[in-house]
Amino acid sequence: MSLNDLILARIATDGPLRVDEYMALCLTHPSLGYYTTRDPLGQAGDFTTAPEISQMFGELVGLWLAQTWLDRGAPEGILVELGPGRGTLMADILRVTRAVPDLHARLSVHLVEVSGPLRARQRATLEGQSITWVDRVEDLPDAPLFLVANEFFDALPIRQFQATDAGWAERLIGAEGARLSFGLAPASQSAPLTRRFGPQSPGTVVESCAAAEAVTAQIAARLIGQGGAALIIDYGAWQGTGETLQALCDHSFVDPLSNPGQADLTAHVQFAPLAPQPLTRGFATQGAFLAALGVRERAAQLAPRDPGAPGAAQRLTAPDQMGDLFKVLGLAAPRTPALPGLEPVT
Repeated sequence: MSLNDLILARIATDGPLRVDEYMALCLTHPSLGYYTTRDPLGQAGDFTTAPEISQMFGELVGLWLAQTWLDRGAPEGILVELGPGRGTLMADILRVTRAVPDLHARLSVHLVEVSGPLRARQRATLEGQSITWVDRVEDLPDAPLFLVANEFFDALPIRQFQATDAGWAERLIGAEGARLSFGLAPASQSAPLTRRFGPQSPGTVVESCAAAEAVTAQIAARLIGQGGAALIIDYGAWQGTGETLQALCDHSFVDPLSNPGQADLTAHVQFAPLAPQPLTRGFATQGAFLAALGVRERAAQLAPRDPGAPGAAQRLTAPDQMGDLFKVLGLAAPRTPALPGLEPVT
């Protein structure tokens, strides 16, 4: 049975699906999900992430983590990546931080990854390194936490709501014959949505991601309780409206409801709900963040042996490429040093 047939059967039995339920099935169904059945990254996959574009990205992220670790007293703790892809980012982080005295001895490496195929790729990329894999953030040991998540939150399932004259109506996925289609649940008043997004004109779509907020709530609790810092990099906005659900298959955008399980589904990240007070918080575009950390100087340094480095730096930072679309959020315990390369959020 295909995933499309399975979803149609579930709709026939239980009624329309919420968007987050649909995304979860498409991405993580045990035998038919996109992430559980393939390697979605790199040249053979559907998209390429910043660490695959240039070593400079991982080097600068590694130096950021090292500086925040030093600023907080160089404690014994854990170095964590959420959704590490092929392991390229962590490999670059570990290479550049090798020169930081005691960092590798004091920080044990933990990768949060549920995909079997991707764990295998990470194991190959990080061969020779001491790595612990866990399925969830809550499985990490209690210790000062130095964490990075690059393009992790965009794949977490979202819910969508549409403003109407009668209130907020949740977007649902139902069936028209053998074809999946969007529809609306009955509208109702929702004080939490109105508080978050304000009054909106009819037809406006807003999105929320309870899974992302749950993950960052756990990260925040660890930062407050044990200390450390976290860096979240993804495409999105501090707070925005509009439908952003998209599907990518064979390097092309496709209808998110066509061929479920065969395309990568993502949505833009809303960063404001991921940055709870009273944490120390910093925020910037990816372009501004990498520029502040010296990406152009590093590209010039690499250019004699890597002529593509200046072009890669441009791709990572240019406003019309990745520079403005991608944002960077830094989090740390309250009343701790400011986070390098980021504008403080008060």
